Amino acid sequence: MSIDANAKQKATILRISDLSVNRAGSEVIKDVDLLIEEGEFVGIVGPNGGGKTTLILTILGILKPHKGSVLVTHNQSLQSSSRTQVGWVPQAATNIPDHLRITVREFIRLGLLNLRNCILPLSKSDKVKVDKIIEAVGLSSYANTRLNRLSGGQRQRAAIGKALASNSDLLLMDEPMVGVDIESRKSILALLSKLCQEQNKTIVMISHDLASIKKTADRMVYLENTIWFDGLSSEFPELSTLIDLRESNQLASHSANTISSSTLADDEHKVLQLSEKGED
Repeated sequence: MSIDANAKQKATILRISDLSVNRAGSEVIKDVDLLIEEGEFVGIVGPNGGGKTTLILTILGILKPHKGSVLVTHNQSLQSSSRTQVGWVPQAATNIPDHLRITVREFIRLGLLNLRNCILPLSKSDKVKVDKIIEAVGLSSYANTRLNRLSGGQRQRAAIGKALASNSDLLLMDEPMVGVDIESRKSILALLSKLCQEQNKTIVMISHDLASIKKTADRMVYLENTIWFDGLSSEFPELSTLIDLRESNQLASHSANTISSSTLADDEHKVLQLSEKGED
């Protein structure tokens, strides 16, 4: 299942081709092809252990592919400097130690840091940028509040703000709603959708909250070792349908392997018979 080929073409921001990744000696994801365009909100769902986090870590360049490639914006590999164009909001973004004395403003400013400016004071334009981001994520009233005094939803907004401060065009999110209450989830998803629509940001989010992500994301990807569905959220099938599809494919693969093994055994038997005749 795939997106309508007649849909309006946009600039490609992420291209994954024939990707397979091994972890601890096992193939976690296999033969993954994925094309994501600017401004898309893509939800990635699937069972635990299906390879979702492995895919994100490979996009980030933390894990190396066994085969295949990951290209981000203008066909630049993530092994190059283009990695700065990717923002990451991990699961642990809301786990702020109580002893960490850092305000929302200071935390979001960290997103501006890189090797070129880490020892320099913030410019006036950078300060204005941070203020605009704080406003965009709805934390203007908490700009000078310490992170450890915020709710889970507010901390998540701050983490999104930090990713935005890095000028990231592509935001990768690994279960960002873990530990966030229902109302905060709704407001954060609305914020992310707004970022896609108004700022042309591209968001790839892993989520177990299937109902919420279907309502918000433009597109859904079901990943379980490989991609079983990639299409519009409105066309996402029942999970039972995906399970049946996966099992039927596995059965077909098993049958093909059985046939191949039987054919090989027959061929070996024929070779043995010819050999015995030759000896006679």
